[in-house]
Amino acid sequence: MQIIRHSEQTLKTALISKNPVLVSQYEKLDAGEQRLMNEAFQPASDLFGPITLHSPSDWITSHPEAPQDFEQFFSDPYRKTPSPDKRSIYIQSIGSLGNTRIISEEYIKWLTGYCKAYFYGLRVKLLEPVPVSATKCSFRVNENTQNLQIHAGDILKFLKKKKPEDAFCVVGITMIDLYPRDSWNFVFGQASLTDGVGIFSFARYGSDFYSMRYEGKVKKLKKTSSSDYSIFNNYYIPEITSVLLLRSCKTLTHEIGHIFGLRHCQWLACLMQGSNHLEEADRRPLNLCPICLRKLQCAIGFNIIERYKALVRWIDDESSDTPGATPEHSREDNGNLPKPVEAFKEWKEWIIKCLAVLQK
Repeated sequence: MQIIRHSEQTLKTALISKNPVLVSQYEKLDAGEQRLMNEAFQPASDLFGPITLHSPSDWITSHPEAPQDFEQFFSDPYRKTPSPDKRSIYIQSIGSLGNTRIISEEYIKWLTGYCKAYFYGLRVKLLEPVPVSATKCSFRVNENTQNLQIHAGDILKFLKKKKPEDAFCVVGITMIDLYPRDSWNFVFGQASLTDGVGIFSFARYGSDFYSMRYEGKVKKLKKTSSSDYSIFNNYYIPEITSVLLLRSCKTLTHEIGHIFGLRHCQWLACLMQGSNHLEEADRRPLNLCPICLRKLQCAIGFNIIERYKALVRWIDDESSDTPGATPEHSREDNGNLPKPVEAFKEWKEWIIKCLAVLQK
């Protein structure tokens, strides 16, 4: 295992900058917020630790890229920031997300509620679910894993056309695996920062995807034409477990982070670290490091205490209870499915520690 450990001064500069304007901006933050963010360059901090590499296939080793500090983020001329009339994140589900309609509806409400807390201060809205056929995307059966895949680039074009006027971004979510081009095996997600759209798949987050007993294998692709989407009728969907929900929340918030202009983090263990495979994605924490937290706060303008409290409320609230969700279904129809948050308990304890530092 290799540990990437930066000096205190390097981390301090990455967070605060040496630009007098940005230093002054930092000093105007609430004292508690400064206290929490300063944990970035405290060697003994038990809140923010260094990045660890476990194999040559990990992201940083196999995808060398320049790190982005706060000053570079702030000065990026191509960075998108929510404006007063474009402060909504829209979520578009593509195909069924659960084995029943109720599970599918509850799952997307859980994700919506999580996004509302994570990107605190922005509105998060649901678009009407669509079948794969509505996107007119290309598709294939993966030669290695024998599972169905849809073309990520085609989905992005579809989402761009559907983008509402008040949207900061539109993100598509699906339980069908993605591929970005014919030569690639798969991709967890893909986003266009200029267009403010992204598509993310949770197909590989089921506990059985990499097992011999995986039920989503397709023996042969029987496609009569490029517009024949009948193969997607009753395609395999994994069970919505607590681990799958946690992995989904990670991917969704990581990729939306990119749309805000946050690049892959190379400073500390952070949600914005790149991941090349599921094991590495699982090691990545749910939280942002202080450098990336300052970037997101700069883009949205939230109070960090209120944001953390909203995340704790989402974990504690075992129903979907998404403000703004349509209350048209009866109590019986809604099913009152308990939200599977067991996998989030450790993170809740971490947030409570952060709140103690913030409110000291």
